[in-house]
Amino acid sequence: MAKPIPKVGSRRSGRSSARKSARRIPKGVIHVQASFNNTIVTVTDVRGRVISWSSTGTCGFKGTRRGTPFAAQTAAGNAIRAVVDQGMQRAEVMIKGPGLGRDATLRAIRRSDSKRPYYGRFILSPLMKGQADTIGIAI
Repeated sequence: MAKPIPKVGSRRSGRSSARKSARRIPKGVIHVQASFNNTIVTVTDVRGRVISWSSTGTCGFKGTRRGTPFAAQTAAGNAIRAVVDQGMQRAEVMIKGPGLGRDATLRAIRRSDSKRPYYGRFILSPLMKGQADTIGIAI
């Protein structure tokens, strides 16, 4: 006679699920590192613990295409999709670097969840002469 197969998670812990429950994170910080060759988007909570991240390389772009605005937009969308599911409603955006993905990343963050009204606090640094006007128009 065959033994019955035990349920997942029914061992000593008594939990019904083997997965960890998702944290509810109402507020966070989105860090964007935009270089000429790559764009890295990291989403952290207020304390600095990484929740989600993505880069243009992990999205499947190779070579010179990693530095394009479309690749940066795709990376931002992938990083933000995970945290919106965890309940993040507000985020500060910190952008660093001279790359082409700066504007595209901001647009992707802005469009990430169009159901709610937005409150945005953008911290941009360092900016060269004339870049503040360009980014301000994009916002």
